[in-house]
Amino acid sequence: MAFDAYDDYEQSERVQKWLRENGVSIVVGIAIGLVGIFGWQQWRNHQASNRAAAAQLYQQLQSAEAVGNNASADQLTDRLQNEFGKSTYAVFATSERARRQVQAKELDKARSSLDWALAHAEDPALKSLIKLRVAQVQFAQGKSEDALSTLGQLTGKQYEGLREELRGDVLVKLGRVDDARKAYQSALSAMSGDAPQRSSLQLKIDDLATAGKQGA
Repeated sequence: MAFDAYDDYEQSERVQKWLRENGVSIVVGIAIGLVGIFGWQQWRNHQASNRAAAAQLYQQLQSAEAVGNNASADQLTDRLQNEFGKSTYAVFATSERARRQVQAKELDKARSSLDWALAHAEDPALKSLIKLRVAQVQFAQGKSEDALSTLGQLTGKQYEGLREELRGDVLVKLGRVDDARKAYQSALSAMSGDAPQRSSLQLKIDDLATAGKQGA
C-alpha cells in the first residue's frame, strides 16, 4: 500500500513538473490549433463568398451578352479578371470575350484573351478546349503551321472530332490533300452517328475526292 501511495505521489509530481515545463507550449499548441481550425473555416467561408460573387457577375455578363451589350460584357469580364482571376468564371468570361473579338475580326485581341484564359485555367479539359480555340484563331490569322503545332499539343479523345476536322482544314490550306483526307476521316470516326457536323464534314471529304479526280 505504501508503495502504491509513493507511486501515486511520484507520478503526480512528475506530471506537475512536466506541466510546469511544457504547459506554455501546450497552451500555445492548443491556441494554434484553434486558430488553424478557425482560419480554415474562415478561408472556406471566404472561398464560398468569392464563388457566389463571381457567379453573380458571370450571370450579369451573360445577360449583357443576350441583349448585345458587349461594352457591359467587357466591363464585367475585366472585373472578373481583376477581382476573381483564379475562378473558373473568369476563364469562361475571357473565353467568351475572345469569341466576341473573333466575330469582330479582332484576332490579335482574341488571341491575347485566349492566352489569359489558358494561363488561368486549371481543369485539363478546359485547357484543351481553349487550346483548340487558340488553333482556330491561328488558322484565321493565316498562321497554319502554328495552328498545326497547337493542335499537336492536344492528345486523347477529348474534342477529337473538332480537333481532327480543324486539322483537316489547316492541311487543305497547306495543300496537303492526302493528310487532310485522313484527318477528316478520323474526325468522322470520332463523331457520333447523329452529330450535326457529320453532313458538312462529309461534304469536305467529297470535295477532296472531286478535286482529286479533276487533278488526275
